[in-house]
Amino acid sequence: MDKNTLFSSFGKYISPINIVKFQQRIDETDQDKYVKKLTTKAYLLLFLHAQLQQREGLRAIADDVLSKKFQQELGLSSISPAQLSRKNNRVDPALLEEIFVDLVGQIQRHSGNTYSLRKDMKIIDSTTIGLCLQKYKWATFRKTKAGIKLHLRLVFADQGDVYPEKITITGAKSNDRTQMESLIDEIGMMYVFDRGYVDYEKFDEYTDKGIFFASRLKDNAEIRHLYEFKIPLESSVLSDSMILLGTPQKRVDNVLRLIETLDSKGNLIRIITNRFDLEAEELSDIYRWRWQIELFFKWIKQHVKIKNFYGTSENAVRNQVLLALIAYCLLLLVKLEQNSQHSLLQIRRWLKVFLWQTFEQWIGRMNYQSKRTSRGRQKRN
Repeated sequence: MDKNTLFSSFGKYISPINIVKFQQRIDETDQDKYVKKLTTKAYLLLFLHAQLQQREGLRAIADDVLSKKFQQELGLSSISPAQLSRKNNRVDPALLEEIFVDLVGQIQRHSGNTYSLRKDMKIIDSTTIGLCLQKYKWATFRKTKAGIKLHLRLVFADQGDVYPEKITITGAKSNDRTQMESLIDEIGMMYVFDRGYVDYEKFDEYTDKGIFFASRLKDNAEIRHLYEFKIPLESSVLSDSMILLGTPQKRVDNVLRLIETLDSKGNLIRIITNRFDLEAEELSDIYRWRWQIELFFKWIKQHVKIKNFYGTSENAVRNQVLLALIAYCLLLLVKLEQNSQHSLLQIRRWLKVFLWQTFEQWIGRMNYQSKRTSRGRQKRN
């Protein structure tokens, strides 16, 4: 970073990115060979700024360069939408993925005060992002539709915040189970996923390796009860059983555990797991925490630019998804560093207000505590 960058709130926001390492990788891969104006570093800053501001298109991003303060950060005074488009198509997504992985490592080092059950669990799921078939023919999904699928492993940073620890991007046709090998790979960890990942062979493999899992069981699954565990009188769990899963032709060789409980709407949920050392209530809670990944997908679709894309090539789409996740990780790092109790959305709002002001003003607003109380809370004499 140059000396001016570190004084602005935007500079503070992007400071966790190791620009020296990033530039070394750019040089090693000749990413900026023959580039005269729009460097990959400038591209990174421009498109992270676009994510923060949720710019609608390349023209709006080009207009951002009219800001004198932003020009100092970028090292250029103007850019055209056509130049942005070409750069977006040419940048190697692997470079952005390295930034993402590095930021995840930093979040892991800052994480703490996490309830032990959450600390050892990882949530697996995917979300499909629809695309126009005429523009994105490389991502054919159905006869009249295109799309990509973001497969993700989510973990808790603390009691309330989560972050994407690992991702893969595939075509929307890809079955969720095809990504289990890359996302579920750590012995001793607890993986939580939905019915789309039910795989009897994998269940045996995980149990034999010492990988724990909890999943919602499909309604038509064949089960044979071996033993019923006692349920505490005031428990929300309906039943807790040791079972065999599957038919003689297709079954899980290992004994599993089946827990039946109700969701918030009163619907029956059947949870299958290979973990016998926890209380039924704890396992029920663990599966309910799976909902955090649905909230995460909702957050990124609403608050970063991930549904409408700045380019139509596969590179452009992958780059934008990675930039969206990088933008999220950068916000979370600021929150963790400052030990802030504010939501990521509120921290983002203040960042936009103080973007080109000193970062002390942004941090100060995060740490500000009002000394006034509402009339309703004032003591009456």
